Amino acid sequence: MAMDYRDIITIDPDRRFGKPCVRDTRIAVYDVLSWLAAGMTHQEIRDDFPQLTEADIRACLAYAAEREQTLRRAT
Repeated sequence: MAMDYRDIITIDPDRRFGKPCVRDTRIAVYDVLSWLAAGMTHQEIRDDFPQLTEADIRACLAYAAEREQTLRRAT
């Protein structure tokens, strides 16, 4: 069952040009996914960005998974 990321991932047109971000931070979902893709562990990300929680990182993954599924349906 997918995590409900909607309370964690926010889109504000005045923050990061409207990119989806973690809560009220300027950390974009893209940033978190890029760090994971580069091989950083969840712990390393949280060490570098202590304002992020494990739930925040998982919310980024859930957001990306749902977006991918939505894009696949559209094609």
